[in-house]
Parts: sequence; C-alpha cells; structure tokens
Amino acid sequence: MFNSRLHPLALLIGAFCSAAWAGPNDALHVYGGVGLAHDDNLLRVPDNQPAFDNTRGDWWKMAEVGLLFDKTYSRQRIEAVAKLSKVKFNHFKQLDYDGKDAQATWHWQLGNHLEGKLGALYNQVLAPYTDFHSSERNLRTERKEFFDGAWRFHPSWRARAGASTDKYTYEASSQRFNDRTEDTYELEGDYLPASGSTVGLVLRKIKGRYPNRRPIGQVFVTDDFTQNEVKARVRWLATGATEIEALAGWARRDQPSFGAPTSGFNGRVGASYKPRGKVRYNAALWRDFAPIESSLVSYTLNKGASIGASWEATGKITVDANAIYERRHYNARLALPSSGELTDAIRSASLQAKWAVRPAIQLSAGFVHQSRTGSVTLGTGSFKSNSIAFNASAQF
Repeated sequence: MFNSRLHPLALLIGAFCSAAWAGPNDALHVYGGVGLAHDDNLLRVPDNQPAFDNTRGDWWKMAEVGLLFDKTYSRQRIEAVAKLSKVKFNHFKQLDYDGKDAQATWHWQLGNHLEGKLGALYNQVLAPYTDFHSSERNLRTERKEFFDGAWRFHPSWRARAGASTDKYTYEASSQRFNDRTEDTYELEGDYLPASGSTVGLVLRKIKGRYPNRRPIGQVFVTDDFTQNEVKARVRWLATGATEIEALAGWARRDQPSFGAPTSGFNGRVGASYKPRGKVRYNAALWRDFAPIESSLVSYTLNKGASIGASWEATGKITVDANAIYERRHYNARLALPSSGELTDAIRSASLQAKWAVRPAIQLSAGFVHQSRTGSVTLGTGSFKSNSIAFNASAQF
C-alpha cells in the first residue's frame, strides 16, 4: 500500500525491494538494479512560495546492489538482506547520498508449541520533504531490534509477548529535535478457530524519548510521551476470496508538551477481495497517532482511507493502482493558536506496472501524484507534485 507520508523516491526503492525474491533451492542470492525518476516538485514547495534555486522539479538516478539470504536449518529459519544504493540528483546535487539497508530475522521454534522472531534492522535513506521546507539534505537513520515469542498451549489458543526498540536520527541540524527512541511492549492472547481466522486481545505500551528539546516560540519543550493501548486483533477469512484484518480499540497518549492527554478510538481496518479473475481489490480505514517530521509538532492524529487494485494482466505483467486520502489533526499547544483550522489533508494516487522479462529480470514503470491542502492557521501551504520512475532489476 502506498503511504501518503512517503517521498515518491520510495516508489523507485520499492521496485528494487520487490525484485529480491528467493529461488526455489539456493539460499544466497545477489541482486542489483538501476533506475531513473523525475519529480516536478521534489522539495514540496507550497504553491504560493518561490522555489529553491528557481527550480521545483529534478531528475535523479539510482543504482543498487545487495545480497539476500534465506535458509531453514531444521526448524530454524534465517532471513537476511544487505544492500547499498547510490542516488544522484541532476540539479539539487547537495541531496546526493549513499543509502544503506540491512535486515536480519531468526524465525525460531522450540518443540511443537513455542515459536517467535528475533531480529534487527538498519536503514539510511533521504527523509521526505512533505513537512520539511528546506533544500538541505536530511538523511534519516533507523535502527530497530525486536523479539517476540508465542506459546500454542492449546490447539485453539495462543499467548504471545513481544518487545521492540526503534531509534530514529536525522542528519539536518534543523531536524535534530525529531530524533527519538520508541520502546514498545506487547501482550496478546489469541483464539484460533479451525476456520483459519484469528481473534485476539492486544495490550500495548509505547514509551517515546526525545533527547533534543523542540523550540516553540521563546520556549523549549520535550516531546517525550507514553501511549497505552487496548485493542482487538481480527483476521477473518470471510470467504475463500475475502479477507478482513483489523487492529483497533482504545488508545491514550500522554505527552506533556501537548497539554491534556489524548484518548479515544484508534486503529486500522483493512479488507482484500480476490475473485476468480485476475484482479485483487483492497481497501482500508484508519484513525491513529503518527509521527511527523515537522518543525511544529512531533505527531498528528490521522484519519484516512485507501483503495487499491492489482491486475495480473498476463503471467509476466502486473499493474497496481492505489489512492489514499488522509486528514491530519494538530492538537493546539503552547505557541499554536487555540482557534482556527488546525488540520491539513494529503491526497495520493499511484499507478505502477511491472514486467517479469525473465525469471530473474524485472522492468517497472510508475507514476505518483501527491497533493496537500494546507492550513492558513498552521502556516502549512498547499502543494502538488507528480513523479515518474523507471527501473530495471535482476537477481542471480
């Protein structure tokens, strides 16, 4: 699903990721790719503001190489991906960067009733400019470690516990106040009927720490927060062609810099439908808290919807189309005005075609349109952007 908060560069990168498929027997694969893309408003300059260097659009090219490992040892499965990429822009050369991505997961199993995952992730990529008005390069580095374990103590019942740590750091000095670490802890109990569906209850706590205080007017505030959630997790195989997934319930977020705690319904519901033909449909609705790379606030309350379709035109050609609408709500706090419109909205639409020329070679082309309806009160302007991307990748 296309994420409205992602830069269209993700379309180019995502095409490479989809090329990293595992062969039937080999554990280790080498893959690589090249790409060319253009965005007519690369830095998301609002309509009523002048462009940086009198230039809104730019071309960029990308090359990537990587290794993929996937092997099962008895009941233990090891997955690992390591890749390096180089991105070069035609006009905004100060944005050129080397991307890094490494992931490893151990799918462990003990006996017939205990299983889980242990893993880590490292990712370095150019952060989106949706809410960051600058021509300065801003690399975002993410580090994540996670562990979870599940105990199938009855054919129809399962207990699970998990913990993870996510750490984000930003290269641009003007974005350092968005550096953060989020620790997440979960407890879950699931009912597993014979139909293959799942119904569970999830208890989750998230603790966020921001080491750098955010300047708001003449004061500096800390964006540390605690979020508690009680949610139902449902995976319902309604029919052979229809599947519904939901993680929804109650959430409370305590963040002193935003004044009183925020609480209420929070979650996401998604559905997919694949009839006997070659088209798969999907849709989703959500209402959740989400971080934002902005100078105003550290998070927003988002309400959104998406629809999409995937068409297997032939055995080698697939076409994907998606549309997203998301309205973001900014809580009034400190220097923000207590009256006026404290919301904005982002709309996205994407179309992508992929052609498997050979079992190990893939070509793709894509188009993304993104727009934001800004808020006069918040000082966030409206913008529009259109981007195209062409990619070729291979795996051996």
